[in-house]
Amino acid sequence: MTPTGATAAAERVVHAVLPGDVDDPAVPSGGNTYDRRVCRDLPAAGWQVRPYAAPGSWPRPDADARAGLVRYLAALPDGAVVLLDGLVACGVPEVLEPEAGRLRLAVLVHLPLADETGLDPAVAAELDALERRTLHAVGAVVATSEWAARKLVAHHGLLPARVRVARPGADAAPLAPGTDDGTGLLCVAAVTPRKGQHLLVEALATVTELPWRCACVGGLDRDPAYVAQLRRRVTESGLDDRIALTGPRAGADLEARYAAADLLVLTSYAETYGMVVTEALARGIPVLATEVDGVPEAVGRAPDGSVPGLLVPAGRPAAVAGALRDWLGDPHLRDRLKTAARGRRAMLEGWEMTSHSLAGALEMLRDEIRSTR
Repeated sequence: MTPTGATAAAERVVHAVLPGDVDDPAVPSGGNTYDRRVCRDLPAAGWQVRPYAAPGSWPRPDADARAGLVRYLAALPDGAVVLLDGLVACGVPEVLEPEAGRLRLAVLVHLPLADETGLDPAVAAELDALERRTLHAVGAVVATSEWAARKLVAHHGLLPARVRVARPGADAAPLAPGTDDGTGLLCVAAVTPRKGQHLLVEALATVTELPWRCACVGGLDRDPAYVAQLRRRVTESGLDDRIALTGPRAGADLEARYAAADLLVLTSYAETYGMVVTEALARGIPVLATEVDGVPEAVGRAPDGSVPGLLVPAGRPAAVAGALRDWLGDPHLRDRLKTAARGRRAMLEGWEMTSHSLAGALEMLRDEIRSTR
């Protein structure tokens, strides 16, 4: 029987389990931004959201954090639909497996755990195995790009029908005026080894004869040793007056950084999608990025098939430097890429599509509840 009225409304509730720092402005991340946005927008797609920020150092929590998650899940009613951020869920299959028959669990994977840069190989293998157990235990897996969905299916042996894609949306934004000569470079990413800012600094150190300024906007607290190393490299290269590590920025301050930018630069080693790519394209800003994982999907193409940016191999500062020389030295290239970026801007999907896609995964779990009654 199909439920109606109050019964149907009651079933359209999702309990969202999020990292404890999801609302902390000092540690911004694409994953946290995504989580907050879908919690805000899912009601428009017909789902009430009851968020829970799980304290702990995920994905490797201590005993207290693990016990807290156990208590939270145990208190939920039978058949409850639960959406867990993969950072919380993927490292603790022993917590989720006992609840998988009672609750309807979905895991949102922002980044496969073993893809984090700098992990000891043994730790990466351990996290990978834990993630596999978790994803096989739950009813649905949500990936944030087509690339990520394909990887999860192939790498973990998941059933394709159980993996859904909900790409990050992009808010409409005014065109960025930038500068007259294309010299405003912007990197928006937490300063960590995976984001590869050292590759950008190394590349910029080889093009000092050209005019440019670069703002690196992003959190400085995730890996203090890496940040210190990066600052030393900037100073040793004599670039203190040209490269600014600004720390995290939000609101009007971040908007001002985008408005002053001509080119977004992202030199990541791993990137499931790359939300900052579409944030830049939403403002008509072309992109110079490493061609890794889901980045080409985020960059996309303009209606005429042109790429709104420059894609280079990962881990090769010489390739980044070459692309920067092309950008800074060729006004015709800049004009062409700006035109492509504006074309791509018109094609970007909004966050309502993200929530619609995510709601589809939740509906799949809800249908399972109904089919067992």
